Amino acid sequence: MKHVFLAATALACVAVPAFAQDKDDKVAQARAYQPQVVTTRHSGSFGGQRIAYSATIGETILKNKDGVPDAAIVTTAYIKEPRDPSRPVTFLFNGGPGSGSVWLQMGAFGPKRVAIPSDARDDGAPPYPIVDNPDSLLDVTDMVFIDPPGTGFSVLLPGGDPKNYFGVQQDAKAVAEVIRRWLGENGRWNSPKYLGGESYGTFRSAAVANQLINTTYNDVGLNGIILISTILDYSGRAESPGNEVGYITTLPSLAVTAAFHGKAPAGDPAVIAETARQFALGPYASFLLKGQKASAEERAAVRRRLAQLTGLSETYLDQTDLRVSPGRFYKELLRDRGLTVGRLDTRYTGRDYDNAGEGPDNDPSFFGIDAGYTAAINSWARDSLKFRTDREYQAIGRSVRPWDWATGDGDQYVNVAPYIGTALRENSGLRVFVGQGWYDMATPFFGAEYSLSRTGIPQDRISYHYYDSGHMMYVRDEDRVKLSRDLRQFIRAR
Repeated sequence: MKHVFLAATALACVAVPAFAQDKDDKVAQARAYQPQVVTTRHSGSFGGQRIAYSATIGETILKNKDGVPDAAIVTTAYIKEPRDPSRPVTFLFNGGPGSGSVWLQMGAFGPKRVAIPSDARDDGAPPYPIVDNPDSLLDVTDMVFIDPPGTGFSVLLPGGDPKNYFGVQQDAKAVAEVIRRWLGENGRWNSPKYLGGESYGTFRSAAVANQLINTTYNDVGLNGIILISTILDYSGRAESPGNEVGYITTLPSLAVTAAFHGKAPAGDPAVIAETARQFALGPYASFLLKGQKASAEERAAVRRRLAQLTGLSETYLDQTDLRVSPGRFYKELLRDRGLTVGRLDTRYTGRDYDNAGEGPDNDPSFFGIDAGYTAAINSWARDSLKFRTDREYQAIGRSVRPWDWATGDGDQYVNVAPYIGTALRENSGLRVFVGQGWYDMATPFFGAEYSLSRTGIPQDRISYHYYDSGHMMYVRDEDRVKLSRDLRQFIRAR
């Protein structure tokens, strides 16, 4: 036994220097890393104006508490030439967490976009047209697209600790640091400033705004926060027993979807949505909150109205205890046609391996667009913007798992809507733009309305805009034009 102990001790003594050497090697590699910054020049017509602009794609190096570089964050900046520091600048990112900025950049606001079918059809096989985007916002604002750590081409450097970046507060702190650095390096501290995010990017917008204005006295004043397909309060997503919020906030989305697919009476989505809102806030919420104390008569009345609004049978609704989760709805609504509906955009339909399951095999509204976007960002960044890397672009994935959801507020459900309230109360010039698709089940429009109407959030500087599509409303040509027009008005009205 003594010999075993001595052998183990000897191995441990050998291992410690090896570990230390490995750590030293990683530190040396990180310190030696040379960030890439490439600028090209272009021109295009945006908002009816012919504009010359520079495109700079490059890496910002972030350091850990010991001053060692541990992350390379890629940003893509589109700046009107000649440069004008009085112009607004908008910082944009997508969500996930784990998604690169490809969606907003190559679908909505960048100077080029990928042209995929506008009518909820699959994008098929390449080549995918990469075309001029007259709906880009370059006529009213310079734009900086940010790929947070672990997304797009952004990576942790050797020895970089994921725990420093992969979490609500860590991610927000990193993005805020990139913004501060960009403002200083480009002489834009006194420019009008906007944050814009989509999906989890709206959650990030609230957390980044909190980092910019509420954590130090070195505040970055903001003129606007742009929320596209909003999720601020995750209580609406939590399908835990006893949590009824999600059933209430998703019901209007179920109703407009049922009407779109001919399972409920057709009509203006705005009118259908309002009818469903009133039922959700009134009889339905009352029934859910009463739980098992609700009377048989009340249950029958709610079941009948739910069936009319959602297109689901009363028998099926009874089987779900009048609580229909989104995953079940995607499969059940068009089961009689052998089809499923999308999550990101319920206008899309798919066909599963068979028709017997409880939920869909996949989301047809995601696999219907992802190949085109991935091809577009790689072609544009590598070939046109001349960014050289052997790294794979992370369009959306699980490279940031596990994610630290703690906000420090002790909430069971993560909720950053109060950050928006604080920002509005402490900045009289701040306004909030909320853009929602009627057919978005990933971040339902009524969930956004619910989270932003809570106590402590001023209502007079929040504007809502609705689109006849889903999560990425800009995939529909008419809605991309409308979104661009709405945002131009929002930015010009500062």
